[in-house]
Amino acid sequence: MACTTEFIEFVCESLRPLGDVRSRKMMGEYVIYVNEKCVITACDNIAYIKKLPCIEQMMSDAESGCPYPGAKEAYILDFIDVRRCIRVIERLWDDLPFPKSRKNK
Repeated sequence: MACTTEFIEFVCESLRPLGDVRSRKMMGEYVIYVNEKCVITACDNIAYIKKLPCIEQMMSDAESGCPYPGAKEAYILDFIDVRRCIRVIERLWDDLPFPKSRKNK
């Protein structure tokens, strides 16, 4: 089952206090960018974030899962507490790289 537009809009709107938020549909699922860094992979109306040491303590009670077959295990970000989600994304954002620019052929 693909993500609903309502779920993606809710997640994006919830993260607006962090700055520029946009989503991009990719093969039926979505990635969500905050200030041009990819922070969330959304599949089946579940928000997944990378398992990085910088948020390990903050996410110690979070569920984990794989957004799609073959993907690395990721934390599931529960949007019941939006303020907590914002704090997690703020911390995660600092450790994520900007996307590499594509070179024209």
